[in-house]
Amino acid sequence: MSVETVIAGGTLVTATATVEAAVAIDDGSIVGVGNEQSLPDAERRIDATGQLVLPGVVDPHVHVDDHVSIDSYQTATSAAALGGVTTFIDFGWQAYDGPESPWDDPAPLAEGVEQKRTNAEEALIDFGLHGGILREGDDLFAEIPDLIEAGITSFKMYTAYEFGVSNGYLRRVFDTLADHGAVGVVHTEDDSVCQSLIADLQAEGADDPESYPQSRPPYTEAMAADDAARIARETGGKYYGFHTSCRDAAEVFDQFQDDGSQIRAETCTHYTALDDSIHADRGTLAKIAPPIRSHDDVDAMFEYLERGVLSVVSTDHVAQLAASKEDRPWWEGPYGANSIQVSLPVFHDEAVNERGFSYPFLVRVMCANPAATFGLPNKGTLDPGTDADIVLFDPEKTQTITAEDNASKADYSLYEGRTVTGGVTKTLVRGEVVADDGDIVADPGHGRFIEREIPDWDA
Repeated sequence: MSVETVIAGGTLVTATATVEAAVAIDDGSIVGVGNEQSLPDAERRIDATGQLVLPGVVDPHVHVDDHVSIDSYQTATSAAALGGVTTFIDFGWQAYDGPESPWDDPAPLAEGVEQKRTNAEEALIDFGLHGGILREGDDLFAEIPDLIEAGITSFKMYTAYEFGVSNGYLRRVFDTLADHGAVGVVHTEDDSVCQSLIADLQAEGADDPESYPQSRPPYTEAMAADDAARIARETGGKYYGFHTSCRDAAEVFDQFQDDGSQIRAETCTHYTALDDSIHADRGTLAKIAPPIRSHDDVDAMFEYLERGVLSVVSTDHVAQLAASKEDRPWWEGPYGANSIQVSLPVFHDEAVNERGFSYPFLVRVMCANPAATFGLPNKGTLDPGTDADIVLFDPEKTQTITAEDNASKADYSLYEGRTVTGGVTKTLVRGEVVADDGDIVADPGHGRFIEREIPDWDA
């Protein structure tokens, strides 16, 4: 008996340990882990000497090929592959009617999901979809069971912007999702307070980028997160808090960890690696929501990750051109920042090199936890029988980040000029090498749409 590939010579990192071992791969799956001599002969041997062998990163929060992102699936998944991301979860959007809507007419959520699924022909990595709820209506509730059956087992709502929903509608959705075991994910900022602060700052003429965070302070995030958490607890629903940015919001989630509530939350790479000085340094290029916060808030993200109150590090990847964001008041122009290509090396440098966290910790928050949280049992692990999504990572590789290397259509990076130690050398998706030493080496279409399971948060 022989197998297609053996990766040998490296140090395997799981969610609980590091071990000197080899990995055998056949027909897209991991078929064995152990001493190389104990594994079957292989048609191809990948030498991982001096490198870490990690599960592929699972990023559960990206925006691609839609009304907020200029990336195509080919460019975004290329950037992901180069950065060691082997699965991401994007959004299928429900069309809504509004002054800023890109759609002519409202349409069912299922149409938005189906449109995004067609992007598999361009994808280099695997992907799932959240259902993106952008309006209030009774029609959604008839769609939810069929969408869950089709592998859309999480649904996003906003509490801000013109497409935000009321707490009353949030309750109805959580109540329905609880009946099915599906997950509600929420962008939480109190819109009425944010809008009043924006109006005050505009009246003062405070159009400098450093004023932007004042329009969306930590307490507005915490207020909305508390509302959503209480609604989820009372309905028995699973609630996952998107892009936690500050100590105030993390403290909210902490309150619901020991009362039987099914409440989890993430932070993003930029909230662990950047502080609010970036608003002066990079101007409106750093406009994201919630804003990048204080150094104390950065420390808080690690405190709550270490305790497990925050359990995932995502990117909230959004691709825009610098020209669409610069040379205008901060209240104009789009939100968002791209980072999927550099998220793993940046977080590694900050968490492991600078703060002394372990490699199993990194695997937990970037690979294992997001996979388990969102119903992807074959992802985020090196266990035999799961997908051979594997990253070779050189912990000594030094690189200086520059937008010139972007595979994304974004032409800037918030990490421009930052030197980090640790980098991806090879990425495999279901056993096929898709990125090798900074080059994409697979054809578009290797990626697949993944129908996700209902996650068991009690496991």
